[in-house]
Formats: sequence, structure tokens, C-alpha cells
Amino acid sequence: MNKKVLLVEDEARIREVIADYFIENGWDVHEADNGQDALLWFDTLHPDLVILDIMIPQMDGFEVCRHLRKRSGVPIILLTAKAADQDKISGFELGADDYVTKPFSPKVLVARANALMKRVESNHVPEAHMLTFGSAVLNRMAHRLEVGGAEVELAPKEYDILLYLLLHKGAVVSRETIIAKIWGIAFDGDSRVVDSHIKKLRGKLGYESRHIRTVVGSGYKFEEET
Repeated sequence: MNKKVLLVEDEARIREVIADYFIENGWDVHEADNGQDALLWFDTLHPDLVILDIMIPQMDGFEVCRHLRKRSGVPIILLTAKAADQDKISGFELGADDYVTKPFSPKVLVARANALMKRVESNHVPEAHMLTFGSAVLNRMAHRLEVGGAEVELAPKEYDILLYLLLHKGAVVSRETIIAKIWGIAFDGDSRVVDSHIKKLRGKLGYESRHIRTVVGSGYKFEEET
């Protein structure tokens, strides 16, 4: 079955070109030209990926991203004409997984979408594998986190960071390493995006956030016992 992408872009010509490239690469494409329709389509389609322009009518892309993150961990790629680091940081803090600045090559956008999906899918291991710490359980097969018996929904990057830290427990992991492993070596944003994701992750973990230590000047470290 083909993967489904929800493409949210108000400029018809740009939307058409992007859609054509994704269709040629085996994706099922569904389109929206404003923020409110995007949320309605999302609830109907349950897409595998959302490509979201920031400057769209009725509800801008940042607001749509915020709403999506409240209900889903679906991968999100933001499109924007703004290249300022603060705009990128704002998008990542809202839970976006990638950020593409206009003008861009549709071929590159498709390639980045495919790479993002591969990273997300790589965390779905074929056999059940439970990682536990304190009252928390991370089920790699179900891509599910429970804390104190209650499910906690994580954005894709939050899940990836937690899994990476768990798999490297006891080791100090630098922000640069996290960016390279989670965002990819092509990421050109600010390393502070790691701090903002860790902050959100800690908030969701509650008491179990005690396992994630900040190592001043170096990065982060996951400790089994604290």
C-alpha cells in the first residue's frame, strides 16, 4: 500500500508540482489549501506524512502544526519562504521534523520525505522489544511509551531522542551527535533544537525525566539509577 501524504499549500502551481513528484514516486497525495481544511483532512485521511506550508490562510502552518502535535506523532515537514534560524527553531519546538526553505527542488523534497520516513520506520523493529526505566516502558515494536501504566504520546523526534539515549545509556551524547543521528547530517539549523526537544520530552516523562541528565558543556546522558 502506498504511503499517504497530506500536502498543505495555498499556491496552486507549487502544490501541483509537488504533488506530481510525489505521485511519480509512489505516494498517494491529498491536498489542502488552508489550515482549517488541513485539520479536517487529517482526521479523515490519517496520513503517513504532512507537508505543511507556514504561510497559509485561515490558520497558519505553525498553528496547524501545534494542533496536529496535540493529536498525533505524524512526521511533519514545514515549507516556508523564511530562512531565519528563529523561524526554524519555532517550527522544531512545535514538533516539526524537518524544515524546507523556498525556493526548493521538488526532487529534494521527495528525497527528504523518503529519508524521514525511513528514519521513522527504522524504529519499528520486527520483534517485540521492551525498554524499561523506572515506571516507564518503551515498546519499540508498537512505537509506544507508557509511564506509570498510562500511554504518553511522543512526537517522532522526541521518540527518536529517547530511544537513542536509552540505547546509549551511561554514555554522554553531544548535541551534535543527536542532530547527526536523529535529524541527519544535512541538518543546517541551530543545535538548540535538541534542548527544546529534550525539554518537551522531560515534561512528558514527568518524574522519570530524572534519568536524563544534562552534562554541562557536553550534552546529555541517560542514567539507569539516579
